[in-house]
Amino acid sequence: MKPEMILMWYLIVINLVSFFVYGADKRKARQNAWRISERTLILLAAIGGSIGALLGMGVFHHKTKHMKFVIGVPVILICQIAAAWIIARK
Repeated sequence: MKPEMILMWYLIVINLVSFFVYGADKRKARQNAWRISERTLILLAAIGGSIGALLGMGVFHHKTKHMKFVIGVPVILICQIAAAWIIARK
């Protein structure tokens, strides 16, 4: 399989995982159950799941009052887009 295809599938999977983890954490918050750490949620965005994280934040209305997420996740996405653009230009 070509590296581009591997990367594409990785990004699809990590963004789906991020989206559903944000949803699961919101569900757990409503149930006063054990929660997924904020560190894990940010890490998912940082390793390529920033689009899924943003969508999860919007769809599930989760972490939308926490500045570390409201500012941090979009900044991570912008950095990822910039890095992809720089790599693609070479």
